[in-house]
Amino acid sequence: MWQTVVGIVAGLLLVYAVLLVLLWRAHRRNPDEIGLREALRLLPDLVRLLKRLTADKTLPRGVRVRIVLLLIYLASPIDLVPDFVPVLGYADDAIIVAIALRSVTRRAGAQAIERHWPGTPEGLRAIRRLAGLKS
Repeated sequence: MWQTVVGIVAGLLLVYAVLLVLLWRAHRRNPDEIGLREALRLLPDLVRLLKRLTADKTLPRGVRVRIVLLLIYLASPIDLVPDFVPVLGYADDAIIVAIALRSVTRRAGAQAIERHWPGTPEGLRAIRRLAGLKS
């Protein structure tokens, strides 16, 4: 019985370690990735964008559900990588946001992002990069 429990815990720790390495490599490999300072400057506009997209009843329900799930994940104290871990703690949040934005953009269209973007054109370019769109 204990061998099984130890095996499961060891397997989960191994998967977690692999996830950390993959996050670290993804962070180091992408030179176009938004930096922490730029991301912090974009945060208020990004929150307003997500709020506006969630309130837009013309968008498919799946888009709004994805955004709500993203906001719940970001507000939750439980993360894939705790935020106190240098670089990786915030990199996992940025990766989750990028994945969610790419999914929302694919389903809602880039025009919805542009229509609801409350910030500057430079900020929109950064959001388009984060969502995987060409500038």
